[in-house]
Order: sequence, then C-alpha cells, then structure tokens
Amino acid sequence: MADPNGFLKYQKVNNPYREVAERVRDFAELQVPLSVEERKRQAARCMHCDVPFCHQGIFYGGKRVVSGCPNDNHIPEWNDLIYRGVQKKAYERLVLTNPFPEFTGRVCPAPCEKSCAEALHGEGITIKDNERFLGDLANDSGWVFEAGQAAEPTGFEIAVIGSGPAGLAAAWRLNQLGHTVTVFEKSDRFGGLLMYGIPNMKLDKDVVQARIDLMEKLGVQFVANTEIGRDLSYDDLDSRFDKVILAIGAGVPRDLPIAGRELSGIRFAVDFLTETTKTVLEIGENNVPKSLEGKKVIVIGGGDTGNDCIGTAVRLGATRVQQLEITPPLPFERTENNPWPEWPMVLKQGYGQEEAQFAGNIDLTAYKMTATQFISNNQGQIKALQVAEVGPDFKPVTGTEKLLEANLVLLAMGFVSTDKDLLSTFGVKEIYDNYTTNNDKILVAGDARRGPSLVIWAIREGRKAAEVIDEQLTKMVTSY
Repeated sequence: MADPNGFLKYQKVNNPYREVAERVRDFAELQVPLSVEERKRQAARCMHCDVPFCHQGIFYGGKRVVSGCPNDNHIPEWNDLIYRGVQKKAYERLVLTNPFPEFTGRVCPAPCEKSCAEALHGEGITIKDNERFLGDLANDSGWVFEAGQAAEPTGFEIAVIGSGPAGLAAAWRLNQLGHTVTVFEKSDRFGGLLMYGIPNMKLDKDVVQARIDLMEKLGVQFVANTEIGRDLSYDDLDSRFDKVILAIGAGVPRDLPIAGRELSGIRFAVDFLTETTKTVLEIGENNVPKSLEGKKVIVIGGGDTGNDCIGTAVRLGATRVQQLEITPPLPFERTENNPWPEWPMVLKQGYGQEEAQFAGNIDLTAYKMTATQFISNNQGQIKALQVAEVGPDFKPVTGTEKLLEANLVLLAMGFVSTDKDLLSTFGVKEIYDNYTTNNDKILVAGDARRGPSLVIWAIREGRKAAEVIDEQLTKMVTSY
C-alpha cells in the first residue's frame, strides 16, 4: 500500500483553477496541473482500506446519483504505484478498466472521492486529478499507443454508431481484441459531447482530437458527416458488418413548451455550447469575439450544463447573467438522511457561477423559480421572461409573477431520451441488461441504453458492450 500515514502527513490538494480574472478572458483550460512530486504525495494519502468503497459504483435508495466509481477502477492499486514512482505500471493498471483517463480526469465529478473512507472525517483522497496526471503522462510518453495495440485480426467487422465516450470506448476495446472497427458520426467532428457538449475550458478539444488521431493510427476507421437513414441505411450496415453498436447518446433535450416558445433568442444549451466550441476551434481559444456584449442572458437549469452556459456567457461578454432553478437550494452540509458514502447532496458553487459573480452578477441564482411565459418585442424576438415562484408541487404560485429582461434564454434542463426513431430503424424494441437487443445483430450502449448519465458510465458501457460482442463472436467461431 501507499504510505500508511500519508493521509495524516499530507493535506488534500486539488489541481488549482487559474485566477478568475485571467480565465474569463479566454477559453483555455481552467486547471493548472500540480508537480509530479505533489502527485506522489497525494497518492500517498490513499489508505488502501480493508473494505474500499471508492472503486464500486453503488446507487442508494433508488436514486440516480451514484457513490463510488461506476467503472470499478481499482484506485488503491494505481495510487500505490503512483506513490512508488512506477507511473507506467500505474497507467497500465488504470486502463484495464478506464481507457480514457485524460477525459475523466478533467470532467468526471469523482463520486469515488466522496465515497472514500477518508471522506468520513475529511475530504477524501485525490483520485480525479491523479487520473488526469496518468492520462496526460501516458499520452506524452507513448504508453497509450502501446496499450491500444490490437490482437491478431479476427476477421470480424463491427460498426459503432456514435463517437461519444461510449462509442469511443467500444471502438477502443473492439480494436484491442482484434476486430475491424468503423465508427460513424453524424457531426463534422468526432467525440460526441466530449467534443461539442463540454466547453473547451473544461476539456481542451486538442485532448479529444489527439485520442481520435491515435485510434486511427491503431486501425480504427472514423467516418464523419454520416447520418443513419440519410447517408447510410440499415441495410447497408447489415450487409457490411457482423455486429452494430448503437452508442447514439440521449441527445433529445428537455423543452419548455410555454407561451412564446417560438420566439427568436430561445435556445437549447447544447446548441449554444456546440456553436461556441466550433468558434473556438475555428479561430482559437484566445480570439473568440464578445458576441453577447450588451446582452442579458437567462439560463434555465441548475446542473452542470447550466453552469457551463453561465461560464460561456461570461466569456462572451454578457452584460447580465441570471439563472433559474426550480428546486430549493441544497443545504450547506450533509443531512442525517444523506450519510457517507452517499454522494453529498450539498450546495456547491460551480466555476461558471464563481465567474458570473466576479463579473458583477451578484444575485445570480433564483431558486424555487420557473418560467411561465416568453415575452416578445413584437419583432419575433424575446425581450423578457415572465417567471413565478413554485410551491412544493413545482407548480407556479399565483400572484408571484414578475418579469426579467432577456435577450437570450438558454434551456439547460437536461436530456430526456435517445433518438427512438433511430432505434426503430434498426428494429430495436427491447434493450437488455447485457447491452443486447431483440435484434441479434444490434447492441446498445451508453446514454442510449441507460439514459443521461456520467462520462464514466458511458465508458464502462462501451467497454462492456465490446466484450459482449467479442464473446458472442468467439462462440460463433468455436461452435463450427
């Protein structure tokens, strides 16, 4: 194990964020990685518990929030190896379950840290930042290419529809196992929400593209701008491939069908974030124009996507940013019915909220508030939002209505489902627990199967679906 007294000798230190005044001027990454020596000290805090809670994802009380790592990463083992300075072995141990630590080390909310035994009386050990350290070091050292080497070719060809984290994980694992893999993506770039749904300041797109480029060198074929049903039919796929994985995500956003919804200036968050990222990629993270200068922006939704919209609006020069959240504010500390090792349901400030307050948006978030009507300027554009307080049933309370000026409203209320029409195109009526479906040729993985979730869940699903396919094809061969 790592230093048995490490958690007593060293304080937890996360990768710091750049100063707010600096980072709001660009779309460069938020964090500043710590030194190798500090990483070793942070790894030394891992106690290698007799019964570790960190590396098994568990749901509590029927909640969707998970405690521990959904991907079963063997955290104490690779933390010990980081502490001992054998970083390549640490990376090799980590990627047995998580092939993309350079992604999760940047964007995962790290439920593993909250379920850490040290979090009973402290903050938990550092895991997420250690993953990023190993992922970045492996990319710089060429270890990723070594880890991705393919086995002897099997002769089987697999299509993966969708290049988000589930699709990439499936393609990576299938290629490792010796299968020929082609990834089809409807967008112009690969990565799904990793590329266009998560802002550049949280996940630099060069990091995503580097992994795509490396996978191509390893033999994975990527085909962009290809929409199933328009550019490629199910019959085409059926005739060319032995198996097909649908990793199409759950990209149908939750709408707000109230009066005035048709007005210009009301946008889904994912479209707004995608457009901004495309601008960043086109002209650079330091050159994005202040397209929202003089504009008043309201973000509806209090989750991570809402926080991303706030941070993005600040960088684009918005004069005023406000946020509506329909639920009451969370408590500052755990309640008795939310004990460790459950995910702590406590109030926290996101990076975007911090930046908005720095920019002068003092009364940023209105809790227990909902929108009831979009108000037009008589030119088909939004000029205000009528809002009202909500009661315990989340219904508007009569008499509490008021108007908020707005030039742009961003709907960041999450996603509701996958593209069911596409599932129907493939004849998928039932999706089973082992990723298979009623169509023997089709498997479904990631958010398309389980609903909107974390990147680490998608990675697990893609990897597991790939291994199910490998087992099925191996049985086919041995049965003859």
